[in-house]
Amino acid sequence: MLKITVADEAKQCSEAGARSVRSVHRMPFGAELQADGGVRFRVWAPEAESMRLALDGRAETIAMECDAGGWYEVVTSEAGVGSRYRFVLPDGTYVPDPVSRFQPEDVSGPSEVMDPAAYAWRNLEWRGRPWDEAILYELHIGTFTPEGTFLAAIGKLDHLVELGVTAIEIMSVGDFSGRWNWGYDGVLLYAPDSTYGRPDDLKALVDAAHDRGIMVILDVVYNHFGPEGNYLPQYFPQIMTDKYPTPWGQALNFDDRQSDRTREFILHNALYWVEEFRMDGLRLDAVHAIIDTSSTHILDELALSVRAVAGDRRVHLVLESDDTMLHRLGRDSEAQPLTSTAQWNHDIQLLAHLGMAKGQTEAQDRRDANRLGKALVEGFTAATQGIYTPAIDNGLIPPGGFVSFIQTHDVVGNRIAGERVTALAPPEVVRAMAAVYLLAPQVPMLFMGEEWGASTPFPYFCDFKGELADAVRKGRLEQFGDVARLEDQAYLAGVPDPLAESTFVSAKLRWDEVSQGVHAEWMDWYRRVIAVRRAEVVPLLAHLQKMAGTYVVRGPRAVTVRWAFEQGWLRLDANLSDVASGAFDAVDGRVIWQEGVGGVGGELGTWAVRWSVRDDALERVTATADSLRE
Repeated sequence: MLKITVADEAKQCSEAGARSVRSVHRMPFGAELQADGGVRFRVWAPEAESMRLALDGRAETIAMECDAGGWYEVVTSEAGVGSRYRFVLPDGTYVPDPVSRFQPEDVSGPSEVMDPAAYAWRNLEWRGRPWDEAILYELHIGTFTPEGTFLAAIGKLDHLVELGVTAIEIMSVGDFSGRWNWGYDGVLLYAPDSTYGRPDDLKALVDAAHDRGIMVILDVVYNHFGPEGNYLPQYFPQIMTDKYPTPWGQALNFDDRQSDRTREFILHNALYWVEEFRMDGLRLDAVHAIIDTSSTHILDELALSVRAVAGDRRVHLVLESDDTMLHRLGRDSEAQPLTSTAQWNHDIQLLAHLGMAKGQTEAQDRRDANRLGKALVEGFTAATQGIYTPAIDNGLIPPGGFVSFIQTHDVVGNRIAGERVTALAPPEVVRAMAAVYLLAPQVPMLFMGEEWGASTPFPYFCDFKGELADAVRKGRLEQFGDVARLEDQAYLAGVPDPLAESTFVSAKLRWDEVSQGVHAEWMDWYRRVIAVRRAEVVPLLAHLQKMAGTYVVRGPRAVTVRWAFEQGWLRLDANLSDVASGAFDAVDGRVIWQEGVGGVGGELGTWAVRWSVRDDALERVTATADSLRE
């Protein structure tokens, strides 16, 4: 099967250079430096009658030879590191290399020949971190710093260390059309977008993160290509399919004619990021839109291939899906992932709903408390689409199989003005919501700037032109705005234009806020609660090898959740309402965090959260956590 071919090929390279100061992922396509100093150019173009190579600075193009399988290839000594090149279709159209490692002049410009072995890695002994230790921090390179570059991001890593973050999750960086974009309109999946810097700059960011004990997870998009700059269908139309439409256009073809080449293209991309850039994992975007009826689903093949070549490195694969993916979250007898590591727990966003919902009935509030309990102990509620499997009942999935949050690029950006939760709810409400997800056994994920209550929004932005720009602008308003007011200029004046540079600039974090007033108070609060998680909750996770939680609804918006393990339990009491409640049981254990008014008895004040633990049989050191709570 392809998974054996791709994995074995990459593993051979990995084993040969695992202890060297270089990391290279060998690919059967693209531009590859030769031992004699030349370059081999190879591209799959089964629908092209001819292909030629165009080198910048060379007047004539170079003919490429085609084998019986549809591969075009040429080796030339006229190219080397730094050469810029394109392929020329029979009709004279110049196209970039679909596996270009770098596009210095955007998606329609020439590709650049890179030496992937040029970067000398410092952290050769880095083997990653256990998933139980993960405290994720999602960030967008272009707006994380004023400069919006990989190198500038390095300067903020010490801030994340101080905060207690152990892993950054970088929003997709695959080359997109234009000067700014969320990243989910990528068309050249192997090339880090040039607006962020060069490939070695991204490697330097990964290296610097490893210096500080921080894992790096990269967001990848394998469900569609962006709407501008995708030339692949002109010479390999079978890479796309109309069988499974997505909200963003045609899906990738993983199960029809010539789908083996699509699979190869995607599998090598995943291996490329893990091997050549030494990523600690991948977050796979919207996998519910990846339809594959093959005997081995591409997601499972990808996971097996990545794990096969990772060797003794810990590599984590996170799924984002509207459907349940429990069958991909199982563990082996040693509690290691069989395929995927975790899935985003979209249902935990109910916390944000509770924080902002007004005027609900008591029945609705009780229903939401029940759903919150289910989201915390099962990862999903009855509202989630998809088919339930008995994986949880069989004890195959630990709490770490789910990633929890109250803010992400989607949660914030899918509000028409991109408002953060701190702009929509009072501070005590936000603290209560955050205290729930940050201390729960599921893996927590902050969205950049959340830790200091950043004042900057995160609206949707892109940099398309012409009719496409108009279509995006209109579609955005129709999706999240009031269609009847699309001609109302006063209304439109208050809505960020997703195509405007000012919208992109408005999303850039203001780092001067971190040490100022209320923002400094937020920073201190997040630092302390994360420290308690690391000291009190993380040591318990090894004893929670399955989703063993139970919950009791105590009243409207009030719930008790308890996770049992052999030596004791972890317990949450939460009253997420504007009315105090006396319906809780007294604490039978040690309180590790109290948010809002409440003691150890049965009453909790408004928007109050209490975490306690019973762990008499475990040897624990609590002095650090106690001092942080004072």
